[in-house]
Amino acid sequence: MVKTNPEKISSIALPAAAFLAIISLWEIFLRFYAVPEYILPAPSRIAADLFSNIGMLAYNSGITLCEAFLGFLAANLFALVTAAVFVHSKTIKMAFYPFAIAIKITPIVAIAPLLILWFGNGFMSKAATAAIIAFFPILVNTVKGLESVGKDELDLFKSLSASKWQIFVNLRFPAALPYIFSALKVSTSLAIVGALVGEFVGSNKGIGFVILMSSHYLDTVRMFSAIISIVLVGIFLFGAISLIEKKILFWSGAKE
Repeated sequence: MVKTNPEKISSIALPAAAFLAIISLWEIFLRFYAVPEYILPAPSRIAADLFSNIGMLAYNSGITLCEAFLGFLAANLFALVTAAVFVHSKTIKMAFYPFAIAIKITPIVAIAPLLILWFGNGFMSKAATAAIIAFFPILVNTVKGLESVGKDELDLFKSLSASKWQIFVNLRFPAALPYIFSALKVSTSLAIVGALVGEFVGSNKGIGFVILMSSHYLDTVRMFSAIISIVLVGIFLFGAISLIEKKILFWSGAKE
């Protein structure tokens, strides 16, 4: 007999019930007050547009997903290498960490036109925008995780004549994994934001382009359809990272 988990059922049923309640109230409100569609469309109209244009929305969502994912991977790789260097060299960390902070506080909207100029109006400029905005959270959390190793553990490895590489691979990196995965969950959404910003600045495809064109023509229904499409992409990426985390960090008791 299969055992049911009340907590797991509640975690699915409660959000589903809340979603249905919000959608129902939204639909009733618009029908009762006759709000113009260009201001706020009804959920039924948005759903109809989603299904009737699913091919176009899936195509453009896929483009934005590829841009965001490439930027996400580049940000991860560069942040992990930079964090490892920072942990092993305080001088380099003191010299270059302020530049990472400067990148963080610089609005991505201000950088995106330069990236268009340097990398062109195609795929790479959007991926670069995604990488820049996703870089800082991964760097900060990875540095924190690599430095979270206790003195006793370090002394034990050194007493066994472990090299810096062995200490990094067998001690520092495993200890940093929970911090890294926490940052990855944040950076997935940031990478999508970066890709969208790049598409807003200059593109002829992608969900950002669909949203931009829809706003020009006051096609609010299509705007909502595009937004929902990219939200689903974000949920997919977040879910994928969470699943990988559960598989890798089974020993840490990760619940998310």
